[in-house]
Amino acid sequence: MLDRAMQALYLLALEPVSETTADRNSYGFRPHRSTADAIEQLFVNLGRRNSATWVLEGDIKGCFDNISHDWLVANVPLDRAVVRKWLKAGYMESGLLNPTEAGTPQGGIISPVLANLALDGLEEVLETHFGKKNTKASYKTKVNYVRYADDFVITGISKELLEEEVLPLVEAFMAERGLELSTEKTVVTHIEDGFDFLGQNIRKYGDKLLIKPSHDNLRSFLKKVRDVVKGNKTVPAWMLVDMLNPIIRGWANYHRHVVAKETFNYVDYRIWKLLWQWCKRRHLNRRKRWVREKYFKRAGKRSWVFSDVYPGGKIAALLYANDTTIQRHTKIRAEANPYDPSDEQYFEKRMDYAWKISEYGRRRVHQLWIRQFKRCPMCNQHITFETGWNTHHVHERHKGGSNKLENLVLLHPNCHRQLHATKMPQYMVQNGRKIPIC
Repeated sequence: MLDRAMQALYLLALEPVSETTADRNSYGFRPHRSTADAIEQLFVNLGRRNSATWVLEGDIKGCFDNISHDWLVANVPLDRAVVRKWLKAGYMESGLLNPTEAGTPQGGIISPVLANLALDGLEEVLETHFGKKNTKASYKTKVNYVRYADDFVITGISKELLEEEVLPLVEAFMAERGLELSTEKTVVTHIEDGFDFLGQNIRKYGDKLLIKPSHDNLRSFLKKVRDVVKGNKTVPAWMLVDMLNPIIRGWANYHRHVVAKETFNYVDYRIWKLLWQWCKRRHLNRRKRWVREKYFKRAGKRSWVFSDVYPGGKIAALLYANDTTIQRHTKIRAEANPYDPSDEQYFEKRMDYAWKISEYGRRRVHQLWIRQFKRCPMCNQHITFETGWNTHHVHERHKGGSNKLENLVLLHPNCHRQLHATKMPQYMVQNGRKIPIC
């Protein structure tokens, strides 16, 4: 625990440095970035009619296990003695101490940031050889780079360009850090053949780029559902619903930003077939009509909803993937830095948007609204749907502030802009106390 606490302390100092020096289009293990951002950036790179048509899919062989210790000690901006001790500490397994001659600490909370520091810089190398963004040189080669953790994609105008010019640069960059690319998984693909990245398939159909859940991801999800259903043949139906709903909800929410409606319908059909077999097996001597009336009820406009009654009397109904609304993702600005004071308002706006489209976020906004007696603490006027609102951090995020309700207030958008522009001390009155909001 002491070692983990020490790593967490060093991480507080190292992460702002890592965010400042990171590649623009690196999205793995970084605050406020997600797989959806990486997928959206690929859509930007490949979605136009005249976009690049060839893709280099890169995969690093044993990335976290093989990063050179010497490179990390020489390049990570931390106390070198401390970094070397972490890297050489080894790990215990079955009572035996195993040495670590390469790679980042097993399970260490600082390991993802160390890996990012090692892999950052490839985008700059590519821009040096093929031109920076929005230059004539970059338009000729159309070399663009997107990375999530140790998986990356590089686009190019031709197969020869990627194989003969880009790939040697990438291999030399990785070799310097003690890494090498997997020959089996590193391939060059035409966009009309499509490729899988982060569980989604990216493919161009004529001039139209469509991103869908990949076949492997769909197969893995259905296998997980099938294992749950077949592994719980005797449990009550309401308990099976409780097991399946989080799995379905999580998978559907992951894919809700892409072209997934048809896949959602197929998933619901396959799950229905599994549950129908589960029900018939439990009642071999009953008619199908009886089985249907017992387990499949009508809910709203939908019939055949697998449901049961909890012991307390509440209805437990199976979640349908098709009920998940397709919501296009708004990609984070590539240069945005949560530790830069000038980006504070930008991240607050992104949090506002995320809260408005989620039930959890709307509950938190309502709590803040009631706490402030439905008024803006700066102008003391009511906050309504017509006026709109912005969420403001009392203690700013780049100074260590959190997203807890105690550190948040709702302001009118214009009041919020004035507050960030003037930086004058402002206060809100709560329970007879003056609380600073700036």
